[in-house]
Amino acid sequence: MSYQVLARKWRPRIFAEMAGQQHVLQALINALDHDRLHHAYLFTGTRGVGKTTIARILSKCLNCEVGVSSVPCGECSSCTEIGEGRFIDLIEVDAASRTGVDDMRELLDNVQYAPSRGRYKIYLIDEVHMLSKSSFAALLKTLEEPPPHVKFLFATTDPQKLPITVLSRCLQFNLKNLSAERITEHLQFVLGEEQVPFEEAALWSLARAADGSMRDALSLTDQAIGHGGGQVNEGEVSAMLGTIERSYVVDICQALISGSGTELLAAIGRMAEQAPDYDAALTDILSVWHQVAIVQTVPEALDKGVANYTELLALAAAVSREDTQLFYQICLLGRKDLQLSPDAKSGFEMVMLRALAFRPQTSAQVGSGPKAVAKAQASAAVAPPLEVEPSGKKPEAVVTAVVDDRPPLEPAVEAVAEAVSAPESTVKPVTAAPVEPTAQLVVESPVEVYQKSVQPTGYDGVQEAVQKTVDGAVGQPIEETVDETIKETIEEASEKPSQERTPLQTPEAAPAPAPIPLERFTPDNWIQLRRQLSIGASLGEIASHCLYLGRSGQQLNFLIDSDHNSLYDEPHQEQFSEALSDYFQQPVTVDITLGVAEKETPRAATTREKAERLVEAVDSLNQDPAVVKFKQLFDGELDERSVRPID
Repeated sequence: MSYQVLARKWRPRIFAEMAGQQHVLQALINALDHDRLHHAYLFTGTRGVGKTTIARILSKCLNCEVGVSSVPCGECSSCTEIGEGRFIDLIEVDAASRTGVDDMRELLDNVQYAPSRGRYKIYLIDEVHMLSKSSFAALLKTLEEPPPHVKFLFATTDPQKLPITVLSRCLQFNLKNLSAERITEHLQFVLGEEQVPFEEAALWSLARAADGSMRDALSLTDQAIGHGGGQVNEGEVSAMLGTIERSYVVDICQALISGSGTELLAAIGRMAEQAPDYDAALTDILSVWHQVAIVQTVPEALDKGVANYTELLALAAAVSREDTQLFYQICLLGRKDLQLSPDAKSGFEMVMLRALAFRPQTSAQVGSGPKAVAKAQASAAVAPPLEVEPSGKKPEAVVTAVVDDRPPLEPAVEAVAEAVSAPESTVKPVTAAPVEPTAQLVVESPVEVYQKSVQPTGYDGVQEAVQKTVDGAVGQPIEETVDETIKETIEEASEKPSQERTPLQTPEAAPAPAPIPLERFTPDNWIQLRRQLSIGASLGEIASHCLYLGRSGQQLNFLIDSDHNSLYDEPHQEQFSEALSDYFQQPVTVDITLGVAEKETPRAATTREKAERLVEAVDSLNQDPAVVKFKQLFDGELDERSVRPID
């Protein structure tokens, strides 16, 4: 017997053998089982997703000698002849070759006659959008009111070209492109049945190249088997497709993470020996960063069978989330610039070097360069003595031997400081009083001196120091209102000891509560236990919306609010059981039911407590003496939207 290609040999014969398209299959199965059959069906989708295959299986279901069913027997003469393409009552028409109105009229002349052998006479018109307008006009009346023994099955890749009058007379089913995961699973099954050795990474390459088409994937697999001499391996598949092996892409990503330009250029050089398509290489790198981002955010969402799964886990552990997003964005934008570069290789190298250059440096990287060392040495040296003019002029800056590392001025203080430190039109040379030559001198601006003066630190002569500094720096009288305001603020701040102020204090960390034993676990302490439970973000969100109902032996009963049931899935129940078993150090099971939460859930408790802390923070700020004074001084208001409680 002659060889039959995989796409034909492994064409599904029943609905159960279909890969994907469950949304279409379920509707057809229900219609067949409940005898609610339409007279015209339209299947749309890209090439190779199963349009004609589903139409032929539906023909079997309608004409099976056993009876109309969603599971044809596959053994009767009708099923056999339909599978072989020679059933007399299944009229298959290629609309691309029979587009004229005369062809359509000839086809419809026999509609009125009963089927010869089958239960229904079925017209299967492929690429129906290729029919002419006259053909559609001739078809409309029959399509609207066909005889009871006639069924129309249409398939098209471009439903937009069909007249709306035809679309309105059909049940339309849109077939989706198949995912790479689904295609890979099917290829594994087919090659396993064919007893062909394969590498999983090679199947992933074939699945991505198929671009959602199962027929294309099987055709490429046939080609890969011939190219590889009876086996499917990644190297041969990459050479056949003109792509690069995934290992080269992973090496480049690892070099980006390491921050080494030498390693990066070496990895690009090794890949360049394969004469790759650099745009496709950037696409593969984008795919890697996308999968790394998924692992970092929702680890369980990534299929463990994906190519280079172990390497992806290592990359995700070695790079921060911020760097992952940065690398992805730069590579994404680099694809647009690649076509503008002098040659593809140099453009690709510049994209990678740009990603390396724009990556924020860590503290270790910043302190390791020669410039950083020189800067550190320079800052360690003692500042030379200032030159002093023996004149009787007032000094224009105050010299102190203390290095001030206080935080910057608040906006309200800056407003006053700007008025105080306004310079003259002519700048005088800076002079200073004689100081000890061994002291390290730091020249402070009038703003810094004023900042010191308004803090209630108990300094002596604060007002006098500020006044002298202002007179020396400005050289002219200050506005009377500003002067009086400064004096009053300094006097009040100096008179009040620092202990009287009540700023917001960071609460001391409370000791971690002891774990709750299973015997004492009740609905009252469920909120406390949830906060002690270390679980992932997805499962944690579900647990936070659950109420604990009670225990039945080793089974813990929970209720999740129906408003949040979209978060819940069956695997979460098993993960929840494992997390609680680890917490209690003994095996327990979890049963989650849907309902209405009548008590406070952990999420609601967290929201309430956060709101209470926010109210306390606002009240504390409104009672703070410094805040009160500034509000009175500048007629200001506290922006409560900017207040954040300290957890």
